[in-house]
Amino acid sequence: MSLIRTVLAALSAALAGALLLLTAPGAYAAGDGLVRQEVTFRGGGGLVLHGTVLGKEGAPGPGPEPGIVLVGGSGPGPRDEYRQEAEAFARAGITTLVYDKRTVDYSLLHRDFGLLADDALAGVRLLQGRSGVDPHQVGLWGFSEGGWVAPLAASRSADDVAFVVTIGGSGYDPLRTQAWNLTTHLHHRGVGAPFRRTMAGPAAQFMGGTGLFPAADYDPVPVLERLRRTPVLALWGDHDTQVPPRESARILRETLARAGNRHAVIGFVADGAHNGHRTSDGFDRIGGPLFHGKKLGDLAPGYAQTMTSWVRAVAAGHPPVSSAAPAPGQVLDSTPVPAHAWYTWLAPALLLLGFAAYPVTALLRRGPVLRPVRWTAGLGLLAVMSALACPFAVYVAGDGATAPVVWGRPAVWLVVQGLAVAVVVSAGIPAAAFLRGGPAPNRATWLRLAPVGLAAAGFVPWAVWWGVAG
Repeated sequence: MSLIRTVLAALSAALAGALLLLTAPGAYAAGDGLVRQEVTFRGGGGLVLHGTVLGKEGAPGPGPEPGIVLVGGSGPGPRDEYRQEAEAFARAGITTLVYDKRTVDYSLLHRDFGLLADDALAGVRLLQGRSGVDPHQVGLWGFSEGGWVAPLAASRSADDVAFVVTIGGSGYDPLRTQAWNLTTHLHHRGVGAPFRRTMAGPAAQFMGGTGLFPAADYDPVPVLERLRRTPVLALWGDHDTQVPPRESARILRETLARAGNRHAVIGFVADGAHNGHRTSDGFDRIGGPLFHGKKLGDLAPGYAQTMTSWVRAVAAGHPPVSSAAPAPGQVLDSTPVPAHAWYTWLAPALLLLGFAAYPVTALLRRGPVLRPVRWTAGLGLLAVMSALACPFAVYVAGDGATAPVVWGRPAVWLVVQGLAVAVVVSAGIPAAAFLRGGPAPNRATWLRLAPVGLAAAGFVPWAVWWGVAG
């Protein structure tokens, strides 16, 4: 019986080992000189993340190689969006992890850069534990939103993160950055300055003050000031239209110099878009694979070489000294978003309540309805809601929400301006009748007219401030 038990135990162990081999993720080559391995690891909050580790096929070099973790931009972008960068690093002998961004605790209305930084650091630890990778030479690459996340991760664990590379990172907070992005794209579409001022001014203030724009006030400067010893390579496409490249480069250069960082290199990618890929003007992409039906563009000439040679120099113990390339021009300068104030959200809320009071009281008291006042109330509600909805749609859906553009304005904004005129005209009719000596309303009627009258009076300065009258 003991012999049977021994044989069964041996068979069970062999079967378990075989199943483990079958289910373990294996490395595979695609015939392009690279080896890939699918991996899983636990990021912030214990969330399981999925990624791919890429390395150069063939015998390893004389010593362990550096590693790099790619941190993507905004949105739930899958790893395939950064395949070209990952392959470029791997071909240069830099073991690379690219992973699918989390969709848990990350949404259109919620951002937690700290959680994203935890994900990036978990990726660093994964590479540090791989054979053939120098655990002391694993760094981070961050694109766009990743340009905020990668420095934050490095500032939290300087002993683990050996270097930071960013492309298209902003020196401003997310709200000011997005306002510049939208106004730049609106300018490209032919939208005039009045509507652009609304987007960068009161609309941006409203988005931030109401909490509709996530992480609106995140300030990257204090984080950058903590990168005193970490080598940094910060790049922007010279045709970047999503973050202000000239201003962002100045902020990073001045901040890192103030922090005493002597290995901060500031550069620009010739013919590069926001993502460092080929473009003619920043608004198109030339070549490259399709991603969600749109071209990603080929890597701009020299972009990959600039990054990989810099990483190799850092890993060899010779980080380049600080330098800054001449900055390209910008079509538009960014403007500070006004500080959040109570009137940002309270003013439109009071206007909506004032205009809504008249039809509500008519339903509740079943009293007489004055036609001009009814029109004022209805048009006022529609005008305020439309004036708020139009910029909000642009912040959510992008500049495409403004199409078509007529006379330098989005066609829908022309409708909003027409509604504003109608509100003023409809409010003026009963006011003129009263001034001409018409029948005096009784007290009950006065109480019903007061809210809509005050709303109509307050609508005019609000519409001017909001830009509807521009």
